Amino acid sequence: MGFALTTMQLTSTAFEKGGRIPAKHTGEAENVSPALTWSGAPEGTRSFAVVCHDPDAPLITGGRYGYVHWVLYNIPASVTSLAEATKDHTSGITDFGKPGYGGPMPPPGHGTHYYYFWVFALKEELDLEPGLTLWQLLEKIEPHTLGMNRLVGTYSRA
Repeated sequence: MGFALTTMQLTSTAFEKGGRIPAKHTGEAENVSPALTWSGAPEGTRSFAVVCHDPDAPLITGGRYGYVHWVLYNIPASVTSLAEATKDHTSGITDFGKPGYGGPMPPPGHGTHYYYFWVFALKEELDLEPGLTLWQLLEKIEPHTLGMNRLVGTYSRA
């Protein structure tokens, strides 16, 4: 199928679509992942993956752009939400150089950044190894993606 938006819905109790991400979920405070819930997965979904990416980060490395804040996968199809500060499922490596969630922390005075939280519905249980980067994950899941959608939040620092 490739990557294309579908009718899946992704929401959070922490912030609204296009809304400001609370400090609690940023590198300036507790730095915990927000709660997320999704619905409308396509028929045949066997697992999910969730990522958070900041395309506004002023970085271009090896042909890739932005900053990766979260890579989470091997989420069973029976799961349709993630609790705040979740440690469940398999973590990949963020651009902070470690696994787990790393919240927004744009350079001071850099303006508002948009943080894309993505959910991917997959037609297979892939049992992927821990420690994949976003780009490695996308390469592995692309042939198995049935649907996807995003929730965008914003954050800026003075």
